[in-house]
Amino acid sequence: MDVRSRLASLRDGGALGLIDSMVSDGATVNSRRRGWFGALMSTAWMSYMIAPILQAWSDGERLRVALAVPALLIYAALVLSAFVIFRRRKVDAWVDRADPRLWPFLAGMAAGTAALIALLGPVALPTTIFVAVTAIFHMPGRESGYVTLAVVLVLLFLPVIVPSLSGLGFYFAFIPVVIWVARQLGLRGERLGELARKQRAELDIVEERNRVARDVHDILGHSLTVITVKTELAQRLIDVDLVRAKTELADIERLAREALAGVRDTVGGLREVTLRGELANARTALAAANIAADLPEVENAPHSELFGWVLREAITNVIRHSAAEHCTVTVTPTSIEVVDDGRGVDGAVGSGSGLAGLRARVKAAGGTLTLSAPEGGGVRVRATIPE
Repeated sequence: MDVRSRLASLRDGGALGLIDSMVSDGATVNSRRRGWFGALMSTAWMSYMIAPILQAWSDGERLRVALAVPALLIYAALVLSAFVIFRRRKVDAWVDRADPRLWPFLAGMAAGTAALIALLGPVALPTTIFVAVTAIFHMPGRESGYVTLAVVLVLLFLPVIVPSLSGLGFYFAFIPVVIWVARQLGLRGERLGELARKQRAELDIVEERNRVARDVHDILGHSLTVITVKTELAQRLIDVDLVRAKTELADIERLAREALAGVRDTVGGLREVTLRGELANARTALAAANIAADLPEVENAPHSELFGWVLREAITNVIRHSAAEHCTVTVTPTSIEVVDDGRGVDGAVGSGSGLAGLRARVKAAGGTLTLSAPEGGGVRVRATIPE
């Protein structure tokens, strides 16, 4: 899901709806696959019942075979149907209630198990395990635990009633317990995975919000500062130089339109900032504020976009806070430095959201942003990117 789709989901359905949709898509596909796989494996495992049926047929026990075959087919159909019908039901929550439609399937399987044991003897005893397995994979942990316990008790006490089953029941009784424990561990792993995916989605949303807020602040902060300076200049020029005043007003209109377009592009994730373009904007903005500028000529800087953001925020602070007379910008392949001779760093500048967002932007690129005071006074803003 791309950034625009996430923002649209935030606007239309909220963050929780977005996160749930992201997590549930994979869960639905996985549950469908597990359902068919479980159904096929369960019916395949019951193929071991074919051999004793054939043996009974060869021994001439036609009646037993005539009853055992339909009993086995009905039993296999119940197992297959349970895995297919309830494959989409999520049973991760310990406190959820089981689908009431599942109980008739379990009752039918229990009856089928009793019939197969009566017809085929001890060889049919493992079919009891499938009753527990069906409950384990389609019921919440508490109710599936009750069914598993019931199956274990049957396997332990059935040899007391039927001596011919002695020894086998005790051996098979451990299998449902192991499957139930493994299933619960797997479900808890899935829940932890879902929680991790939700947290990652939430972090992505927060990061996207921070990016939009940071970009909008940087764009509007700079543009509105320049508009304010040019408006003040135009007001002073109206009675002195009307032609130049009209020129400044035209620039104000242009800057306002550019700021609006910049905000739209930022929200859409299409905002492009270059160092060369910001140097041109800085030259115009500093001139309007009557600040002498020493700006380099840059064609293709290695970190053009990042340095452009640094320059934009630094020039905004120079115009808004410094009361400087001169500003110098120095650019190297790995750094950009903006120095002014103004009043220096104050609390508003040093702790503002603009510089905080700029530090985060530079840090994300692996660099560092420092704020210091030159020997002659003023402020030095320097961003450095490792080679």
